[in-house]
Amino acid sequence: MNLSFKNRIAFHYMIATAIIMALVFGFVYFMVRETVFRHLDHDLSFEAEKHSTEIKLTRDSIMFANKAEWEEQEHREIQVNPVFIQLIDSQGRLMDKSPNLKDNVLPFKKEKFGGHFDARLNGKAIRQVQLPIEENGKIRGYILSAISSEAEESVIMRLRNVLLLSYLFVLIGLYFISRFLAGRSIIPVKKMTRTIQRIRKNNLNERVELPRNKDEIYELSAGFNALLERIESAMEREKQFTSDASHELRTPLATLRGTLEVLLRKKRSPEEYEEKIKCSLSEINRMSDTIEQLLLLARLDNGKTDQKESEVSIATLMDDILSRRKAEISEKKLKIYLDIHENGAYSVPHYHAHLILDNLISNAIKYSYEQSPLRVRISKVNDKIRCEIEDKGIGIREEDQNQVFNHFFRSEALEHKDIPGNGLGLSIVKKSAEAIGAKIEVKSVPGEGSTFTVVF
Repeated sequence: MNLSFKNRIAFHYMIATAIIMALVFGFVYFMVRETVFRHLDHDLSFEAEKHSTEIKLTRDSIMFANKAEWEEQEHREIQVNPVFIQLIDSQGRLMDKSPNLKDNVLPFKKEKFGGHFDARLNGKAIRQVQLPIEENGKIRGYILSAISSEAEESVIMRLRNVLLLSYLFVLIGLYFISRFLAGRSIIPVKKMTRTIQRIRKNNLNERVELPRNKDEIYELSAGFNALLERIESAMEREKQFTSDASHELRTPLATLRGTLEVLLRKKRSPEEYEEKIKCSLSEINRMSDTIEQLLLLARLDNGKTDQKESEVSIATLMDDILSRRKAEISEKKLKIYLDIHENGAYSVPHYHAHLILDNLISNAIKYSYEQSPLRVRISKVNDKIRCEIEDKGIGIREEDQNQVFNHFFRSEALEHKDIPGNGLGLSIVKKSAEAIGAKIEVKSVPGEGSTFTVVF
């Protein structure tokens, strides 16, 4: 049904209450009716059994032994709740009856031996019972006894009408009361709705007011506020990412454009053309690397990679990475110390572990001082693989250590312009670690070096 939430609550509550009330009122009605008619049937059975001892049987007839007693006042006064008695033979023919029946006869139902049932006498309600009259094991006839049930029927009808009217009025009252209470209950939801309607892209800092009672509405409000915080944080990251990406791509494009414009101003020697082309290719490579890393980050954010994950020995993986970085290591004359416990028989997810370790080794090489040591320690602690990469280099300021995993962030970038990079490597490390449930820690002292620890 197209009802408001408040009206649906009231309607459902009313339906549930209606069912319960119907059962309770029905139980009350039938219990009262059963009690009233049980007392009436008891009196009726008593009268029938009492008069059955006053019957005289002859060869062809059944009659009352002392007819004079039926002339007493109580049998002749119909207004004083009289008892009607009637005798019939086995064929259903009238044999005798009490004087208060006058010209009327009681209905005979042969199938209802000893049972009580409702009937009509002269258009009025009566309660009747009929018992067989036996002689020598043979049924000679029946004694029918009846008593007026008008008063009882009247009481039952009044009770029924009162219950029906009460049922309707109580349900109507309950609907409006429950509707009012439901309206009071959803006030926090209305406040939340108004707050949500006010929230736009430019004012994500607004929050839903938390109710005083820590109930389901409180949990809903708190959950929505937490969602808003995550959305706001994601929007801020997106803005920062867009700004940084634009800057990172704009700079090589500006350099490339400037180089080409310089070449067009006048004719150059082949050596000058070659130099400028090499400079342009360097900028193109820089842009290409940045774009590839951005695409990789996007895939990691979506949990999608083109690589099928497989397990590989971390010792083998580290050896491959160091072998491919051999030229860079030799250029800076670094001393590599590889410490692997228990022969490094530890397996890690190949694709993501390679992204993590390759970027960390690349950074360690780039930021190490020349002829300094680079240590790699691999061990197993409590069923977890721990890999430490320690360099002796420029280090990271303490206030920057919490930001090094942000996109495009480079600590003291202006002071190290000679070191290539775009600040995306550690972002890839963090996203890859999150993808496989690994943890990363960083400890660094400016001027002394850094230690990155990965726990697989």
